[in-house]
Amino acid sequence: MTATAPREGQLWSRCDGCATLLYRKRLRRNLDVCPECGAHARLAAPERLRQLVDPDSFVALPDQPAEVDPIDFVDLVPYPHRLIAARAGTGLAEAVVCGTATIGGHRCALAVMDFRFLGGSLGCAVGELVTRAAERALADRVPLVLVTASGGARMQEGALALMQMATVSQAVAGLREAGLLTVSVLTDPTYGGVAASFATNTDVLLAESGTRMGFAGPRVIRQVTGGALPEGFQTADFLLRHGQVDMVVPRHALRGRLVSLLAAAGAGRPAASPPGVPRQGKPAPVGAAPTAPAGPADGDAWETVRLARHPGRPTTLDYLETAFDGFVELHGDRLGADCPAVVGGLARLDGRPVMVVGHQKGHSTAELVGRNFGMASPAGHRKALRLVRLAARLGLPVVTLVDTPGADPGVRAEEHGQAAAIAENILALTVLPTPVVAVITGEGGSGGALALAVADRVLMFQHAVYSVISPEGCAAILWPDRSAAPQAARALKLTGPDLCRLGIVDALVPEPAPAAHHDPQGAAVALRAALLVHLLPLLDVPTATLVRRRRQRFRRFGAARPDTRAGVR
Repeated sequence: MTATAPREGQLWSRCDGCATLLYRKRLRRNLDVCPECGAHARLAAPERLRQLVDPDSFVALPDQPAEVDPIDFVDLVPYPHRLIAARAGTGLAEAVVCGTATIGGHRCALAVMDFRFLGGSLGCAVGELVTRAAERALADRVPLVLVTASGGARMQEGALALMQMATVSQAVAGLREAGLLTVSVLTDPTYGGVAASFATNTDVLLAESGTRMGFAGPRVIRQVTGGALPEGFQTADFLLRHGQVDMVVPRHALRGRLVSLLAAAGAGRPAASPPGVPRQGKPAPVGAAPTAPAGPADGDAWETVRLARHPGRPTTLDYLETAFDGFVELHGDRLGADCPAVVGGLARLDGRPVMVVGHQKGHSTAELVGRNFGMASPAGHRKALRLVRLAARLGLPVVTLVDTPGADPGVRAEEHGQAAAIAENILALTVLPTPVVAVITGEGGSGGALALAVADRVLMFQHAVYSVISPEGCAAILWPDRSAAPQAARALKLTGPDLCRLGIVDALVPEPAPAAHHDPQGAAVALRAALLVHLLPLLDVPTATLVRRRRQRFRRFGAARPDTRAGVR
């Protein structure tokens, strides 16, 4: 169980996690995290603000909500008496502190809950204050950061407390519509009505280490089900594994992670232009678009397939380390899983914030197995969908890196709606109101590849492949046996030059000789240059024009052009 931060003036305190007696000043220097076992003590809202925001930057919201006792609630003592005791014990007017501040120089609005005040419960006053914080963020066009710590809705205010779940969620929806980032920092504990509303309907969810979060508490679940709970149930790591949060962050890294998120998302910048209105500003000048020599793609298609599958070939995470800057990975589909075959998050390209989503294979056998060889489950496709929709709300361009033999063909994938998940991605990317550039970096296999490759520009590495089916699969169906795979590879026209001639791919990205896995850094340089050439001009295209051209791009594949019919046959 997470410890409670000791009161000021105490010289020593005992950790609830390991029972170690700790010197108070040492504990405070360690941000109230036990240096022996890592248990995170609960923090009061003022202390949380001191740790997160820039010094002297916090300005509390000026208006306080009116006193409320809406249903004259009395249990052992009248509700007003409980409020008086909570205010005397905490020095706060309510269970949340709201205002504006800067974090790493980025302006934002904040609402920080305090569990000491009636268990951080959500009542009318708390709902009003958090709503005003959201409205202030909307008025100032800055992100909203919520720090939650709550047992749920306040019982003493009856159904009116329940209504605050909808009231605050509605305010968060307004920020989404305006394209402003919303971030929840879940701290221990976050339960009930807060967990089931604004704490989890923000764009990004960070869980502080040691946090427990859920709708019903463990005691209630045990009473209702009569069964034992899994090890680590509702803990931060449990939530991450089940796709419920984007990341788990220790307290000492929390401020830095918020700074990275606010910076990568372009905190405080103007929202995306409405349909038909060009984006402002000119892209930085770059060199000519890189082009790839013909290489084995024009000579031996099967050799290109073998190069595309080489285990040393750079992966999406490799490129995120080298071709992009400041990557912040976001996890989970928010429905129950976090597919390791798809990675994505916020990054920067030449100083511009972008959303990057890609397949992840790995290099070693253990990595390949752990990532399912880059074959995405329905959860992976839904994670990608969540991230590209977040990019659209924030007005960020999207870069997808495609490297997969195909979508996961397993039984569980079918049970969880693999076909529908791919279909939804294709549909969403077709009308996504922000620029999309897709790069086939290795294998582009079937619908699993297309789920991330519906884009304004489709690029392809020199030794990559992109096909309706694998050569082995094609050979097994149309030839006597799978040994005809090399022949099938040539017939499928799956290499870069073939696909450029068909109009499916716009340009090839050159690879260092003899291939990308021999010089991953050189491949990253080529990728970065190609993205700058092809992505930056799209930023000046009005949104309506962008979507219309993307749809026209794929409409033209309905009938083969005269110069490509022979190749198609």
